[in-house]
Amino acid sequence: MVEGELKLLGAWASSYAIRVRMVLEQKGISYEYLEQDIINKSELLLKHNPIHKKVPVLIHNDRSICESLVILQYIDEKWSGTGPPVLPLDPYERAVARFWAVYIDDKLIPSWFGILKAATEETKVAKIGDTLAALELLEGAFKKCSTGKCFFGGDSIGFVDVILGCQLTWMKAVENIVGVKLVDETTVPLLVEWEKRFLAADFVKRVLPSVERIEELARMLRATIWNVDSAN
Repeated sequence: MVEGELKLLGAWASSYAIRVRMVLEQKGISYEYLEQDIINKSELLLKHNPIHKKVPVLIHNDRSICESLVILQYIDEKWSGTGPPVLPLDPYERAVARFWAVYIDDKLIPSWFGILKAATEETKVAKIGDTLAALELLEGAFKKCSTGKCFFGGDSIGFVDVILGCQLTWMKAVENIVGVKLVDETTVPLLVEWEKRFLAADFVKRVLPSVERIEELARMLRATIWNVDSAN
């Protein structure tokens, strides 16, 4: 049950918008999804996110909540009695989950994104190394946070699962385009098994775009926007 009108401004390929959609779907919260053109920004987007002018934006009773991590925490608190909790109930575990979510956004995403945008072989190799190092740290984090259960959040998909999981099709597209294995069972076996369980969730399947569609977009961006030689 939703109190009042709920809308989400997003873009189909935005992993930040995807993570919000995942949590709304997981909790079974009704909302209206409004696809946005991130180049030609709508008046609605500019009105509700005048500071950053980007997606995602959650609009609840005409009040705006911006930034994906903030939105996820708002949803978790506002609809705490609906569906599984996004963040752990224990304050320390909540702090740990927030730490790893920020780590993913600040370290992992710029690394794999940098692989796609790398103009030289040297830069590409460096970004691959950064990505693999970040994933190995997350392998250790999973072992500790999951305590032998299926997900970072324990028995059910939680905060860190969603933050990392929304990147999976993009990372697979990177693998296909560049010809490198990132999530590899020889280096991060726990994450490989976690990935299988995460992608099997029905609400994830409903929201996550296909690897093929993301790869097509990534190749177009490399060729037309970033001017990256296909050999890199």
